Amino acid sequence: MRSVIALVGRPNVGKSTLFNQLTQSRDALVANYPGLTRDRQYGIGRLGGDYLVVDTGGLSGESEAMDSLMAGQTWQAIQEADKIIWLVDARDGLIAGDEQIASELRQTGKPVFIAVNKIDGIEEAEALGDFYSLGLGELYPIAAVHRRGLNQLMAAVLEGVESPEETEEEADARGIRLAFVGRPNVGKSTLINRILGEERVVVSDQPGTTRDSIFIPFERDSQQYTLIDTAGVRRRSKVRETVEKFSVIKTLQAIEQADVVVHVFDAHEGITDQDVHLLGLTLDAGRAIIIVLNKWDGLDEAVRKKLKEEMARKLPFLDFAEKYTISALHGTGVGLLYDAVKRAYESSRVDVSTTRLTKLLEDALMKHQPPLVRGRRIKLRYAHQGGKNPPVIVIHGNQTERLPGAYKRYLMNYFRQGLKLVGTPIQLEFRTSENPFAGRRNKLTPRQEYKRKRMMRHIKKKR
Repeated sequence: MRSVIALVGRPNVGKSTLFNQLTQSRDALVANYPGLTRDRQYGIGRLGGDYLVVDTGGLSGESEAMDSLMAGQTWQAIQEADKIIWLVDARDGLIAGDEQIASELRQTGKPVFIAVNKIDGIEEAEALGDFYSLGLGELYPIAAVHRRGLNQLMAAVLEGVESPEETEEEADARGIRLAFVGRPNVGKSTLINRILGEERVVVSDQPGTTRDSIFIPFERDSQQYTLIDTAGVRRRSKVRETVEKFSVIKTLQAIEQADVVVHVFDAHEGITDQDVHLLGLTLDAGRAIIIVLNKWDGLDEAVRKKLKEEMARKLPFLDFAEKYTISALHGTGVGLLYDAVKRAYESSRVDVSTTRLTKLLEDALMKHQPPLVRGRRIKLRYAHQGGKNPPVIVIHGNQTERLPGAYKRYLMNYFRQGLKLVGTPIQLEFRTSENPFAGRRNKLTPRQEYKRKRMMRHIKKKR
């Protein structure tokens, strides 16, 4: 399971900028979406490793505000985290309240890494001097906006963090892990109870009934499953209780642990931006997805048609995922999900030979050649499998870094159709072969040198 790293610090010290750099996104999640919960952003960290990063609200550092901090969102995020990056502003220096924050962070017993941000343009040694008095160990000078010092910071933060790979035998032994995610009160717990055939989890029409992720072993037709009921994730404006605010981390961790994610929508409410954002995080985690539109019964034909059009418009990036309309309360359509789960699971763990992948690549190139770049054709030579869950296809060639996004999507769809994969995303990795003659000058023979000089004399006479 991915480590959880919390970014804490005063307002305007650069936490969101660092968050964007760690997740390698062009803009913060909160820029395009309201955010999963108030004052925080969540994402999959990519810089230096693979981890879950949480951007928290600002700390005041005032001693009279520490009680509210202890019970507030930021403190809860610190408690959930495995490691903490504390951002301070090099230009402001050490201010009143920093010692109090340092004392509280020290009492957690968790590793704390002080990142001194905005170090560009000032004397580094002078800026770091005051912060050594906090007594929290090594300081890491960074300039988040320019990515300066981030590799050194994350190398220290992620030192000793290992994500052991699960073998296929272990995966088969534990069965298929199936996580049910979505907004509150869309029918996740009702659907799980319908699958189990008993009232295993509490169901209520009150949103937020489920507080934590619940793991339930289950067997059907000699196939082992683990059903994961997660807490609903709402828009930050709808979040009121602190307990619910921190169910988001549990939901993201459940997605990370799952093999297949069933995203449940409420047909009466349609598809919200919050749903799209949560789907994006599931794709970032590389998990297979099944789309379920619940509470389908009772809707008239016009509303159903409108919902299907809305789904096609808002979820074009999930054309590979199977979509089902069900009624969890009455059991309509629920039986179809078992085969869909098996197809998605098997697709995510498909094993393909290099010969077959290369043949598919050659067929794709024959039907549609890569574009010319600076007058030269991009050449893609061969492909092989680089991983599973999700399937990773590594393609070797030259100038692959200049391959347009549209052509990458074409290759992705071609591989998916050729391999008959459903429900799982595909990741493509491109590797450019090194030019063995790069940096070598071709030494001319005496005859070639003579002909070159004669040509240059002829050019000069013409001028």
